[in-house]
Amino acid sequence: MDVRHSIITRLVGIIILACVAIFAVTLSYNYYQSRKLLQQELERNAGNLAMSLVNRVETQLTAVSKVTQSLARSLEARHLSEPELTALIRSTLDANPEIYGSSVAFEPYAFNRDIELYAPYFFRDAGKISLNRLEKSYRHLSYLYWDWYQIPRETGRIEWSEPYFDEGAGNVLMTTCSVPFYEVKDGKKIIKGVVTADVSLDALTELVSSVKILDTGYAALLSRNGMLLAHPLKDAVMNETFFSIAEARNDPAMRALGLKMVRGGSGFIFYKSLVGFPSWMYYAPVNSTGWTLAVVFPESELMADVSHLNFTMAIMGLAGILLLAVAVYYIARNVIRPLQELAHVTHSMAAGDFDAALPMVKRQDEVSQLTQDFGRMQQSLKEYIRNLTETTATKERIQSELKVATNIQASLLPRVFPPFPNHPEFDLYASMIPAKEVGGDFYDFFFIDDKKLCFLIADVSDKGVPAALYMMVTKILLKSEAQRLIDPAKTLASVNNILADDNETCMFTTVFIGVLDVTTGELQYSNAGHNPPLLIRDGTAEYLKLPPGFMLGPMPDVNYESMQMQLMAGDILYLYTDGVTEAKNLQDLLYGEMRLQQTLNAAPRGRLADVLHAVSDDVHSHVNGAAQSDDITMLALRLTEK
Repeated sequence: MDVRHSIITRLVGIIILACVAIFAVTLSYNYYQSRKLLQQELERNAGNLAMSLVNRVETQLTAVSKVTQSLARSLEARHLSEPELTALIRSTLDANPEIYGSSVAFEPYAFNRDIELYAPYFFRDAGKISLNRLEKSYRHLSYLYWDWYQIPRETGRIEWSEPYFDEGAGNVLMTTCSVPFYEVKDGKKIIKGVVTADVSLDALTELVSSVKILDTGYAALLSRNGMLLAHPLKDAVMNETFFSIAEARNDPAMRALGLKMVRGGSGFIFYKSLVGFPSWMYYAPVNSTGWTLAVVFPESELMADVSHLNFTMAIMGLAGILLLAVAVYYIARNVIRPLQELAHVTHSMAAGDFDAALPMVKRQDEVSQLTQDFGRMQQSLKEYIRNLTETTATKERIQSELKVATNIQASLLPRVFPPFPNHPEFDLYASMIPAKEVGGDFYDFFFIDDKKLCFLIADVSDKGVPAALYMMVTKILLKSEAQRLIDPAKTLASVNNILADDNETCMFTTVFIGVLDVTTGELQYSNAGHNPPLLIRDGTAEYLKLPPGFMLGPMPDVNYESMQMQLMAGDILYLYTDGVTEAKNLQDLLYGEMRLQQTLNAAPRGRLADVLHAVSDDVHSHVNGAAQSDDITMLALRLTEK
């Protein structure tokens, strides 16, 4: 036996497949749950980290805001001279290292009626504090039109500017906190100028980047408009916005995320980071400036431990499955060995060796029971084969006898055509196709005297050997009584009485019998429950009107009537049994009397054999392969031209 098809191989295969499936489901579920728990923990930790970083940024920016507001209130409290003002700005900058530069920018002629613009600016320069005059540094555009001056002047409240490069003054990337200050004249508050405090973006970047996030994670800072203020991609800082990157990537989801950020939203999402790898990100707003701070965790690093654990579990599981397969193999081989020995014996039995010895089984289990059952089956098979041999021999003998009976029956029916070459006055042809080896239909024709021809067709009930025996008796009686009595009705009555006597099997025969005067064409006929013949005259087939008559055999003393008609030259009388009209196709539809009449109308008029063959072919076409259920017997008689 092929090892691939053995029970051991299939058993080991099924167990391994089941174990692999269970292990795969378990491992997948474990990975899913571990990932889910890790994500939940990550969201909490990321939120805490992001809020901690936001608070640090907020603390620094809030401190700058408070210093700026304090400086503005001081300027509103009293008018300072130029030395006092510059000293105040310098001391403020010196006391607050988180501030890169500070300025007090006055409205035109607000500081001195003789000076239109005045804006002293102190900033850190290589470790020292330097002074610059903004009204002189901004050569191309007056500070009055800069956002850090215009926006708070118009809104009347503290404002943080969008990050910018302060060319001509601080000459660094910075963001500016601006606070307007006023003076009261005639009970009205009049804008006097704007106090500013600058924060270097380098300082913010250093603050944001100081947070260590795994190996390659990072924190990023975005402005109100989505501008990158702090990010590992140095080239993108102040050159790219979140939206420009989304546009370059053609990423609508990234654009939607950017809108949530600039609108002050917060959340924890999975996305492809700006650096280009799948990541988890927690983002939160910096309320004081309207900026957004994001903390990014690379997924590969987050899931590294879970993946490593799953990989280790997979290796251990596969090793366990292999060990289990080896154990199952040896256990199965030990259990199945008796079955293999039994299979070897049954193979020999299948090859014809019914005396093959069955294996000895010591254990009392299912294999032992199966072996015992095979032993009984072996004995039963040997007995069955002996009986089958005897039955086959008997059947072959019966078949041989049936063949002989068929030949005998065929020899009893006239088979030579034309049957009477010395009588050119008529032509006659007949055929019979039995449904079984031996049929129950028959036909006959013979001369009663020199002028009168007797012809008949009959159908015995049932089929096979009993019908054939009954047919031979009926055929002999009909011929002997017809030759003795001549009259068809009297012939039928006499034969019926003989058959009805001691008819315990209740068999019966339908008969149509006719006596034709071949010299005059006068036909005398009678019927015993048989199908009506058809008369073909002038190319048209019509069913013959029959006298009433009961079938032969069931009961004695039945009266039969004879009828007469004149046959014309060229007339054809067609006789048949119900095997023609009751032939069925695969849909159990009968051939029928109407179709028979139509076939005879279209049949050739040359030889009578051609007429019968036309009907036989049409019946064969109708049944279309269905089994023949009844004998098909036909006889045709034609009166020839004189």
